Amino acid sequence: MRDTRESRLLLVLLIAIAFALITVDIRGGEDSPVDGARQAAATVFGPIENGVSSAVDPVGNAIAAIRDSGERHDRLAELERENAALKARLGSDDRNRSRLQQLDKMLKVAGAGQYGIKGAEVIAIGAAQGFSWTITIDVGANDGIQRDMTVLNGDGLVGRVTTVGPNTATVLLASDPDFTVGTRMEGNDELGFASGQGDRPLRVELLNGKARIKKGDRLVTFGSQADKPFVPGVPVGVVSRVDPSGGDLTRTLYVTPYVNFTKLDVVGVVVQAPQKDPRDTVLPAKPKPTPTPTVTVTVTPGAEGSEEPTDGQSQQEQDQ
Repeated sequence: MRDTRESRLLLVLLIAIAFALITVDIRGGEDSPVDGARQAAATVFGPIENGVSSAVDPVGNAIAAIRDSGERHDRLAELERENAALKARLGSDDRNRSRLQQLDKMLKVAGAGQYGIKGAEVIAIGAAQGFSWTITIDVGANDGIQRDMTVLNGDGLVGRVTTVGPNTATVLLASDPDFTVGTRMEGNDELGFASGQGDRPLRVELLNGKARIKKGDRLVTFGSQADKPFVPGVPVGVVSRVDPSGGDLTRTLYVTPYVNFTKLDVVGVVVQAPQKDPRDTVLPAKPKPTPTPTVTVTVTPGAEGSEEPTDGQSQQEQDQ
């Protein structure tokens, strides 16, 4: 359309009519006289709007999906963090449970022997002292620990304190080749000296070369003068092999220690010796032997000429 005076007058007229219709529609409310025209327009332009909406919606859905995906990713990360924290707590609980069991077992040993102990945790193994079998514990002079005190755990003899610092101490393990402790056999009281052999069984030299010893016999510490470095009655181990005496003045035994020296965590330092020797009372209860079932077969002589019943065959089977 050309920009003429007539076209301008027509545009002004159409605008005036539009404002007039809007005013009539607003004042008419629900009874508006143009309601029919509005419905007709909706009928005509509705499908067009739906088409445009369908074309636009995938973009909106994609944006919403990306936003939801971000929220799901954040939630997943949060769940992963919570899961890791839960596993860490469970692991910590398992470790604490194990330590409580070790502590409970050690307290029972201390109670049976009437030892006054100071609990400690192993914080290092081996180490600075060279190639010795040693551990470092987290108690020292400030806790009343002194050199040449006995160290035990819930299984038996661990070793003796050799070096003491203000807050830590070094323990020489019973498995160290430089370690020696006096021992006493359960029951017959035969005395000897046990020495460490690293990861091999302890070597024990009995003073009596004619002592009657067998595999499975058990040993405890004999004790030292003034109870240093060893208090009496601490379980040492079980005899695993006995060398032939051969007429020697001493007799050699090999003893499997009760303590597993590669799995040390909670230990106790004996800071107060018992008033009397506990003898064998601290040793664990002996396992009860499992009875071996026996089968008795009674053979009844049959009639002359009859077949002899075979072993394990019942008389009733023969009669049949």
